[in-house]
Amino acid sequence: MIVQVFKRVHDPVCMSTEILESRKLLLGNDFGYVGIPASNISYNVYFSFREFEDAISRGVNTAPGQDQLSYLMLQHLDEGTKHELLMLFNYIWEVFNDSIHGHVELPSLLVKIIDTPQFQRLRNIKQLGGGYLVYPGASHNRFEHSIGVAYLAGELVKTLREKQPELDINVRDILCVQIAGLCHDLGHGPFSHLFDQMFMPQVRGNHEKASLDMFEYLVRVNELDLENEGDDQENEGDDQEDGDDDQNDGEDDLVFIKELILGKPLNGNDSSAGWPYKGRKVEKSFLYEIVSNKESGIDVDKFDYFARDCYHTGIKNNFEHLRYFKFARVIEVETNQSTRRRICLRDKVVGNLYDLFHTRLLLHRRVCHHKVTTNVQIMIKDALLKANGHLKISDATKDMEAYTKLTDQVTERILHSTGNDMKEAREILVRVMRRDLYKLVGEAKVSYSNNSPYLHYGKGKEDPIKYTYFYKKNDIKTAFTIPRNKVSNFLPECFLEQTIRVYWKNNDKKNLKEAKQEFQTWCENNGFEVIFRTAMLDLTGFMIRFEIQC
Repeated sequence: MIVQVFKRVHDPVCMSTEILESRKLLLGNDFGYVGIPASNISYNVYFSFREFEDAISRGVNTAPGQDQLSYLMLQHLDEGTKHELLMLFNYIWEVFNDSIHGHVELPSLLVKIIDTPQFQRLRNIKQLGGGYLVYPGASHNRFEHSIGVAYLAGELVKTLREKQPELDINVRDILCVQIAGLCHDLGHGPFSHLFDQMFMPQVRGNHEKASLDMFEYLVRVNELDLENEGDDQENEGDDQEDGDDDQNDGEDDLVFIKELILGKPLNGNDSSAGWPYKGRKVEKSFLYEIVSNKESGIDVDKFDYFARDCYHTGIKNNFEHLRYFKFARVIEVETNQSTRRRICLRDKVVGNLYDLFHTRLLLHRRVCHHKVTTNVQIMIKDALLKANGHLKISDATKDMEAYTKLTDQVTERILHSTGNDMKEAREILVRVMRRDLYKLVGEAKVSYSNNSPYLHYGKGKEDPIKYTYFYKKNDIKTAFTIPRNKVSNFLPECFLEQTIRVYWKNNDKKNLKEAKQEFQTWCENNGFEVIFRTAMLDLTGFMIRFEIQC
């Protein structure tokens, strides 16, 4: 594709007062931005779209003292390339200095989303909920995690695009995947999973569904015209199959983003018989594995929160996502009488994937479900329930305007209240501040139940690597699975374990002693194995919270 860019006599300066004399100057290492002369002389510059893209990606809006590239310049392109370059305009980078990934570059379209009250709300929602009251360093929030996921999502899809041009990944695909990564946690409530899994066990859906509602609300109230700002019509004629109804590309993109956030089709039909998604055709099925991978559980969401949570809690992260990016390829895989493109990995990195899921286990065991973390979160949940009648906290999920204002700071409102209607809730939070926590009666291993929560490697009782495909160095077009016994004899035989914990809310030591005796008797009668305090560090199960009222 050849692009013609020209400057008319009376046009204002678009970027630079430097004279753009040649294509070499435009693309040279000593020229970090696209220069447009303030000259009355019309001129023509011919260069390929790839060269134009490279020039812009190297810092089009970062030159000191220079005006930014404007739409005016792009409007002078012929109709055949205008929309693609207008899309490229959204890839003028903004730089964030992230504690995990370093200098993170995001396109301006994502920055428009970040600079909204709905997204800024995530600054006040702790990533690890009550874990901050156990790990002093765990002060990070959903805000920086979401930026990290958007960055990694973009890096992975761009890596695949560079390796395999035949995948036909366009700029629009990259933007949609990045937006989905950025917005995947918009629906989290106060203290993250404390709100989702404990305060509202009867919640209508999950936080991904709330993320869809918040995303739609964000786009609407901030008047973000994603259809036009994110419209790349490079392949407009190829995106529709013969016989399909005509559909606007922008609307397809919105559906695509929502499907990526939800991790499944919007209509709930995830049957493997046909292709259930509407945002992209089956040829781009691999894009659905990047942000929320329901196939194997390996996605950039985990890559970021593993690295971020480990960093802030002092736990060693044994998984390196850059190695994953290095060896990721898209290969056609035949499953259930259908052929789909899947992200596959070199066979030699299978051990690294077990490190990934073992890191997940360590984080949940040592941080998310630490016995004190669980205790603190139960108390915060109790306080929210006590205050719910007055503050109508649960009703906020039905109104995104109200939900935008619901963050961790709701506990500050309770603590600083003075009325009797908040007295019980306030007293519970004061106990948390004074470290006067509920007492642990005991814990025990229990048999697996489909109706109870549990801790696992990502796929319940099954080995998640069973659902991951690999390829060999000398055959990059054939995908296959690797049985666990072909990897190592030291891998776990069981991938799921459950325990229960019983907490005593009263400080009566006499009754606490009796409760411990009753708990042990109950475990023996039900065939449950009691876990003693000395064995707590070896606990690998999800703690089911049984609370004894007193």
